[in-house]
Amino acid sequence: MDLKVNEIFYSIQGESLYAGLPCLFVRLTGCNLRCSYCDTQYAYESGHHMSIEKIIDRLSTYSCPLVEITGGEPLCQSGTPLLITQLIEQAYTVLLETNGSMDIRLADSRCIKIVDVKCPGSGESDKNDLLNLHRLTGNDQVKFVISSREDYEYAKGIIHSVWSAPFSFPILFSAVHQTLDPAILAQWILEDNLNVRLQVQLHKILWPDNEKGR
Repeated sequence: MDLKVNEIFYSIQGESLYAGLPCLFVRLTGCNLRCSYCDTQYAYESGHHMSIEKIIDRLSTYSCPLVEITGGEPLCQSGTPLLITQLIEQAYTVLLETNGSMDIRLADSRCIKIVDVKCPGSGESDKNDLLNLHRLTGNDQVKFVISSREDYEYAKGIIHSVWSAPFSFPILFSAVHQTLDPAILAQWILEDNLNVRLQVQLHKILWPDNEKGR
């Protein structure tokens, strides 16, 4: 089975609870959303077809056990679940970065799913499949990308309506790069004594001028 691949690269994981670790990235082509702050628009259409076997062969040239499948939206491609399962069976730890608009049960339950919940500032909050918040396993993570106080209040409302503190899964709050100062978001979290993890996009700090392969 072929997948349309935008890029494969080796870098430092910039987000999630795995931030700071060396990681292999498989960025798949295509996305069903058009978020206002998207920094991977180049992956909407551009890419080339590769078989799952060739993708795994390419990854095997690196000595790295951590792989992230990202996009775009990886679950837009029907072959993505098979790629994930085959990587897991090859003893990789697999992260799936997904925009939260599609049923995460499509992916192998052994995969670590990093599930976005889109806030109003994205322009795509009406596309959230909030049932995903009840499909999470203990290994998964939930991420809110926040651009304003409105987004922060929306995120806070979502998590309080789904979980009671302490939350059952790691919840990540990330400020939109160059839109919301992370220090302001940190202050809001502290003022509300909110049990979430503030994250910054480490790759944008390390390589601010790189648009791809970071």
